[in-house]
Order: sequence, then structure tokens, then C-alpha cells
Amino acid sequence: MSVTAPRGFVAAGGAVGIKPAGAPDLAVVATADGRAVPTAAVFTTNLAAAAPVQVSRDHLAKSAGRAAATVLTSGNANAATGPGGIGVARRLCELVAAGVGAAPHEVLVCQTGLIGVPFPSEVLGAVGPVVAARAAGEEASRAAADAILTTDTVRKVAVAQVAAGGGRCTVGGMAKGAAMLAPRMATMLAVLTTDAEVAPGTLRVILREGVDASFNRVTVDGCTSTNDTVVLMASASAGAVPLGALGDAVAEVCRSLADQMVADAEGATKVARVVVTGAASDAEAHAAARKVAGSLLVKCSLNGADPYWGRVVSELGSAGVAFDLGRTSVSYGGTVVCAQGAPAPHDERAVAAHMAGRTVEIACDLGMGPGKGAVLTTDLGHGYIDENRATS
Repeated sequence: MSVTAPRGFVAAGGAVGIKPAGAPDLAVVATADGRAVPTAAVFTTNLAAAAPVQVSRDHLAKSAGRAAATVLTSGNANAATGPGGIGVARRLCELVAAGVGAAPHEVLVCQTGLIGVPFPSEVLGAVGPVVAARAAGEEASRAAADAILTTDTVRKVAVAQVAAGGGRCTVGGMAKGAAMLAPRMATMLAVLTTDAEVAPGTLRVILREGVDASFNRVTVDGCTSTNDTVVLMASASAGAVPLGALGDAVAEVCRSLADQMVADAEGATKVARVVVTGAASDAEAHAAARKVAGSLLVKCSLNGADPYWGRVVSELGSAGVAFDLGRTSVSYGGTVVCAQGAPAPHDERAVAAHMAGRTVEIACDLGMGPGKGAVLTTDLGHGYIDENRATS
């Protein structure tokens, strides 16, 4: 189970006709009793924010950080669709609100798919039966997770338990995302739930910290979407737990979902973790790691299993952080290939074996200070180009 693992939540997923051939394309996550509960959300920083992002921001402001349900659709992003798109997003909230017994502004909406294509409003009449099918349990949770996928090949779910300070609670989550993964989240939708008791303001802090340590630490293609949204709803069914422990559990679920998205990235054959230590600060370490992780040349080397560390050093030197080539070292899978900015004698077979694997680690030490950071990325393969060389 995922979003229905915490007490007080139900879910549903089904087909309304956005996608062809009856593929599932609408999901709902709601409180079991239709009551609005503390809810936090983090949205894309893209200024071309889609209609659902605009509507959800407005609803959270009107409800003072409370929601009874989140509705998600896949197959059409409802982005760059003008006033009509806003109307569709609001209508989706109205339909779900009527089904769960809440006010329209107590429903959030997330949508994913093609940008600049008008949403097929004729499908709205099929929303009610999907909402009515909401239930607790694994089957409902799985149906909801499947209904939000686009180019994803697998559903992405995660659960974490909290048992601390005499309190117990659960955090569950589901997500979609396989490309346009870049700074400030990704082309992704995620809904997390918890049965912990926590105020809306505190929930916002916990979610932002969890997102920053996970979804903001991955990149596939350097593109930031119009629709990115992460929602966290708290039912309070389990009572209060230590906030630090709850934050750790939320971060754990976010990290798991982010890792699953990178592992399912379009066309990827390898997942790479770029680790930077010895930077002047953590912020500079993260900036340097992201520069390496986002490099098309480094990604191509990963695809070819070629440990061309010169490309890595070049990116470090242009990352805009404190840098001294004579202090820099690079290693692949723990084998140092560059020391003090020059080639280092090493076991070439060990490096080749590491590069041939599905998971690669590139570690860079700048020798400038205590800062450390890491970013998860993928290679750039033919499959990514095949998927994105036409509208998809």
C-alpha cells in the first residue's frame, strides 16, 4: 500500500477517456470522511505554471492549508490552455468535492501530459463513478498509482513508519515521473499522506525540507516542467508524534519516490550518483554536483561506460564554485582516476567493471573546505531521444 497505508485515507483510480483505449487516467486521494485536513504542497517554479497549479495554489490559500481530497489526471497537462484550462481545473475540483462531501476549494488538482493541448472537457461526466469507487486498501492504492502514469513504465510508491516518543504513525506516497527531471522538482506529481497530527504551517516546513533533500536533488534532462506538484495531507488519525521523526519519515518517502523516478527515466540504461566533497560549502558542493550530473558530455560517457574523467573536471571548473585544479580528485566506484588535477595510476579493470554496471558513482573531492552534496542522474541514451524526438 502507499497513500492508503496511513489511517484516515481512501483512494481510487480509473479511466475517464483522457487517454485512448480505456487506459486509467484519473486518480483521487481523499480523507475517508470527506473532512478537510492540514495539507501542504510544493509547486513548480516554472513561470508558465499550468492551470492545475494555479488553481491548487488558490485553493490552499482560501482553505488556510487544508484539503479533503486531491484529484490527479494523466494524458493532458492542461498547461498553456488559457481561461478554459482554468475552468476545467476548477470543474474537476467541483466534481470531486461533490463526491466526497467537501467544498470545491478544499480539493487540490494535479494534471500531467501534453502541454498546449486543450483538455477534453467531455470526459468530465465520467469523473463521478471513479470518485465513488474510492476505498481503503492495497487495490485502491495501486489503482490510483497506476492512473497517474504517462511515459513511466512502473508505478512508484513508498511507505515509511514512525515509532518514536511513544507515538506511532505512517507516511505513504505515490508519484509519477520519468523525464523533464531537473532543478526545483521535476516533471512529476506526488501525493503523500500521513496519519500524524500536525499543524498546516509545520507540515509545510516538513514537506519543503523533504522535497529539497530528494526531488530537488535529481536531474535527468535539465528541463523544469509546468505542472510539478507534491502534496502532503495529514489526517491526525494516529495522534501526535515527534516532529523530527515525522520529518525523517517524509524525507524517506520522498527520497524513495525520487530514486524510483530516476531509475525509470526515459531511455536510461544507467543511474549515476555524483558526490562532491571538499567544497567551500554544502551549497557549492550541490552546485558542483548538479553541474556534473547535468552535463550532456558526462551523460554520454556514462551511456558508453567510458570513465572519461576529463569531462567531469571540466564541469567542476565551470560550476561557478571555489575551485583549484591542483586540489581536485575524481573517482569512479571508489577507484581514484584523477588526483591533484592529473591522471592517477589505477586499476583499469576495476573501473571498467564498475562502469559496466547499472549503477555508477562518481566522487569528486575539491579540497577546498567541508562542503558536501550529491545529485542523482542518468545517462543519455538512444531511448530518450526516440521518446522525445516527437510530441510525447
